[in-house]
Amino acid sequence: MTHSPQSVYPRIEQEVAARADRLWDVSCALHREPETAYEERRAAGLLTDELEREGFLVERGVAGLPTAFTARTGTAVEPGDGPSVALLMEYDALPRLGHACGHNLIAAAGLGAALSVRATLDPVAGTLLAVGTPAEETGGGKVAEVTAGLFDGVDAALMFHPGVHDWTWAPLTASAQVRVGFHGRAAHPTGNPTEGIDALGALIQLFNTLGVLDRRLPAGSHIQGIVTEGGHATNIVPDYAEGLFGLRGGTTSALAGLVDELRSCARGVALATGTTAEVTDVGGRYEHFRDNDVLSGLFARHLQAAGITLTEPKPGIYLGSSDIGNVSTRLPAIHPFVAIMGSDGSDHTPQFARAAAGPRGRQVMLAAARALACTAADVLLKPDVPARAWAAFEKKAAAGM
Repeated sequence: MTHSPQSVYPRIEQEVAARADRLWDVSCALHREPETAYEERRAAGLLTDELEREGFLVERGVAGLPTAFTARTGTAVEPGDGPSVALLMEYDALPRLGHACGHNLIAAAGLGAALSVRATLDPVAGTLLAVGTPAEETGGGKVAEVTAGLFDGVDAALMFHPGVHDWTWAPLTASAQVRVGFHGRAAHPTGNPTEGIDALGALIQLFNTLGVLDRRLPAGSHIQGIVTEGGHATNIVPDYAEGLFGLRGGTTSALAGLVDELRSCARGVALATGTTAEVTDVGGRYEHFRDNDVLSGLFARHLQAAGITLTEPKPGIYLGSSDIGNVSTRLPAIHPFVAIMGSDGSDHTPQFARAAAGPRGRQVMLAAARALACTAADVLLKPDVPARAWAAFEKKAAAGM
């Protein structure tokens, strides 16, 4: 059967509307029982059951992650057999705050989009993927999925994020977690003070050095650290001290340079204090987000049909980091923000968690599901869309953006 995009959009809207109550039930079920990174067993089970019930071929535990999954439908036998689009779902929650980042809405919108596209286009010419991406808040499930090749051959990765702004794309920085440990020599601070080499003093000196460095960092970059080990008694010179540092850079290359500066500072402090320093990465690095304006423009136009107007982000405002960055630097991707509360609010708060289960949250989830589905249909039905999306991707990649 041949489908024209203009005839498909109303049918997608009908499919989303027919599933509205069920999608909201799924969203509320995730919200009621929040699960943190890598523990999202109920969430993954609920989502895969829904997809399997409607004819998707589901593979659980992908990329070596028990709570990650893919659900596939379409006529393609091998990668490259026609267009391919992936709808991404996040569903991990925050410790003690639950779904204060609204991932229950992301999961339900991605689910609704996937089910609606399949029902409208069946059989899908090409490949339609629904990808379960655990541990966005801590750990980075998408980092592992990219490494495992889950997105190889995919032309577009689509998701939305609830927020406090209506923005076409997300100004997300690259980020890394780095552990710095200093080894010294224990001593009694009164009995034999000259024998001691104070590891905690070295760590404190590193914090002071980084404070000077921080004043000259460009916009979008910063270093924030905490002391994770600093000794065990006040009458013993600490022979080991450790800090954990979160680093962010406006681009992935800027982050790499900042990590190198941290290593240089640690080596300099070690030399000055007679300690030895160990600097190690903790987990995978999140890369900066590269928006695909071809795809985000399509999403914005489809969302406008629901009365929600997206604008460009305000210059100089950064909204954190996400593992969607690692996807976006490898293939065309979108990550628009759609507000579920006013711009005077913030995510990662109890108020935002309540909004993610409120009427505005439901309205945005359904509008995003429809806009994601229509954008996915554009990729699958209009040959020029993936071609233009890849051209825009390559242009930004060449410019280091």
